[in-house]
Amino acid sequence: MLPYLLLVLSTLFWAGNFVLARAIHLELQPFTLAFLRWALALLIIAPWWLGRAWRARRLLRDHLPVLTLQSLLGVACFNTLVYFGVRHTQASNAMLMQSAVPLVILLLGALFLRQRASLHQWLGVALSLGGVVVLVSRGSLEVLAAFDFNRGDLWIFLAMLCWSFYTLGLRWKPAALDGFTFFGFSALVGVVALFPFMLWEQGGSGPLALTRPFVGTVLYMAIFPSILSFLFWNYGVERLGASTAGLFIHLMPMFGLLLATLFLGEKLAGYHLAGVVLIFAGLYLAILAQSVRRLLKRG
Repeated sequence: MLPYLLLVLSTLFWAGNFVLARAIHLELQPFTLAFLRWALALLIIAPWWLGRAWRARRLLRDHLPVLTLQSLLGVACFNTLVYFGVRHTQASNAMLMQSAVPLVILLLGALFLRQRASLHQWLGVALSLGGVVVLVSRGSLEVLAAFDFNRGDLWIFLAMLCWSFYTLGLRWKPAALDGFTFFGFSALVGVVALFPFMLWEQGGSGPLALTRPFVGTVLYMAIFPSILSFLFWNYGVERLGASTAGLFIHLMPMFGLLLATLFLGEKLAGYHLAGVVLIFAGLYLAILAQSVRRLLKRG
């Protein structure tokens, strides 16, 4: 039960990341926002992480190439691409595209890792994706037909690919390396990789204004969608597998709409309920199929 709860919380925190990034995109540039987010997260966890990293130094060194690639995909690339994307597209568009991550994970796993997905899993993905479409199209075929890709959507598509490869690549993380040490290493690699791009981005700008929205946004992003979500997500993937964990991405648009309702005053309508029902039906179908398969193997 715990892995499912942690995956739900991960998507909730990430939905808040999309909404806040869109809200503050005029004040903070993408590389700068990503760098500040991960630099603060690294500072927060440093007192607990440094000792673990030192004790695991040989393990980190022996698996340096794969761990570095994972860190670049999951920390440096994914988040920065999302921040570029929401500068040119709405948060709902961004979260709709992210909801396709489970399908991409299934496809990439089938193509490159020869992973087999059951019919129930594919049906679960289809149901959940249908719920997402209902939510972001507001239950209108006209809105759905008018959906058009722009530059922001392309950035989000690249971010989606990065996260799919990151999730699949967790299988190569050494089993002896605990999730917290791996997360701290990923944050360190991300900060080092983003630092020169942040300096370049700020080269033509004045000093950053430490306004309340600025400070609040960076604090939220450092703690919730960074530290907590990554630890929760990695735990969920290890316990349930990449394909099952990826299905929880479908919850992000639902949470995004709820956050917009609470903090931006948007009203809920009937199509919201329809979308939520489809999302949870798809998750239930796919998770139930996975559980039954495991029980049959044990039997």
